Amino acid sequence: MFLRRFTRPLMMMAKVKETTGIVGLDVVPNARQVLINLYNKTLKEIQAVPEDEGYRKAVESFTRHRLKVCQEEGDWEAIEKRLGCGQVEELIEEAEDELKLIDKMIEWDPWGVPEDYECEVIENDAPVPKHVPLHRPGPLPEEFYKTLETVTTGTLEENVKKESPAIDSTGSQ
Repeated sequence: MFLRRFTRPLMMMAKVKETTGIVGLDVVPNARQVLINLYNKTLKEIQAVPEDEGYRKAVESFTRHRLKVCQEEGDWEAIEKRLGCGQVEELIEEAEDELKLIDKMIEWDPWGVPEDYECEVIENDAPVPKHVPLHRPGPLPEEFYKTLETVTTGTLEENVKKESPAIDSTGSQ
């Protein structure tokens, strides 16, 4: 009885998430602590990736930011609001997926290309060898090149003023 009198008001103050509103995604009552643990684990495991790799830099950057927010904020609503990346339960799934991807990236070793590796480079309009798939998009419309030229020469505003008729205050031309 004594404990109820003091703990009930505290429980009433803390907002409890009842549902995520996403089918199959259950509420995690201690989501903040789970995220902090996952982000710390991510920062530890990403150390196996070479320092100068873009993947490692990106993962460390957003993970440190998210970890900092989780450490600074006390409840799930504030974390969700500050990060703006979905619900904490979704962030937990993302963090777990990132840990799996780190393991795969270490296994695949995409940065381990030998120094003497040569790759075939196809210059502009050179004929493409038959063994190379064609990934070239079709030609762009002429309007694109005209717009690009006006933007790069700084004459875009002048051309827009010339082409658009003046409109008076009544809305008629």
